[in-house]
Amino acid sequence: MFDFDGTLADTGEDIAASVNHALNAVGLVPMPVDVILGFVGDGVRQLMKRSLGENHRGKLEEAMEFFLCHYEKHLLDHTRLYPAVEEMLNCFHFKKKVILTNKRYYLTMAIAKGLKIDRHFLEIVGADSTPFQKPDGRVVEYLLEKYGVTPQKAVLIGDSANDVAAAKNAGVLSCVHLNGLGKRETILKMGADFYVEDLSEIRSLFQ
Repeated sequence: MFDFDGTLADTGEDIAASVNHALNAVGLVPMPVDVILGFVGDGVRQLMKRSLGENHRGKLEEAMEFFLCHYEKHLLDHTRLYPAVEEMLNCFHFKKKVILTNKRYYLTMAIAKGLKIDRHFLEIVGADSTPFQKPDGRVVEYLLEKYGVTPQKAVLIGDSANDVAAAKNAGVLSCVHLNGLGKRETILKMGADFYVEDLSEIRSLFQ
């Protein structure tokens, strides 16, 4: 199971640009990219809530519309696969693979198709695909049951605390990409089973 933003695809620049577009559209000051990326991981609604701050929550619905309208048109402007993703996916062509993300399904599918990696996965599970999302372990358990895989034979690969927590909650292995969008200091404290600097390292871990 692969997370998407910060794990397979470097989506940060386009996400931040759309957040700042939305903030500007509702009359607020744009924010630094690194601050916005610290808000990523719990879906677009939480992203916009955090970006607006406590004093501007009343602008949430309006900001959401501006964000989504902009992001749908610009989600592939600067987004790229991380190094070695294509080679790693080809290496594991014989493994059952899914994308498990807190990003909305249609946005994830659009990027996966645009980057030509959708063919590698049995399924893409987004924030709106099931009643649960990471760190709730039930979304992982749903996939294990659906594809007939025991927890001992599964790994969740991501870049955030939510990914590690979801893996732990479902009793599967966790592997963290340290050069994604997640804060390195935070995820190093989570006690994942494996940490990698580069996704090419995964090939030697899970053959």
